[in-house]
Amino acid sequence: MSGFKGMRSVELGIELDLKVVPGARSTRIVGPLGDRLKLKVSAPPEAGRANQSVTRLLADAFGLPERNVTIIRGLSSAEKTARMTELDLFEAESTLRRLTC
Repeated sequence: MSGFKGMRSVELGIELDLKVVPGARSTRIVGPLGDRLKLKVSAPPEAGRANQSVTRLLADAFGLPERNVTIIRGLSSAEKTARMTELDLFEAESTLRRLTC
């Protein structure tokens, strides 16, 4: 069980609920917003560019190859769920605390 309600352990990794703001001035992790992690990406929500930016941001932030990060829900929505493989819940929580403090 995670201390952050929007993150949970699944087979081979974790799932993370997101609130994404596309077309922002910069690409960054903002922090918790209710049960979701708020991200801002500079890419527009056109042709999957914002989703690619989200994938890249999460991979960089959690030290994973991009192939290990997949958006599994909300491809055309601001509310998304990402799955990150080869990452355990403890490691993800530690990284999230470091990134949002």
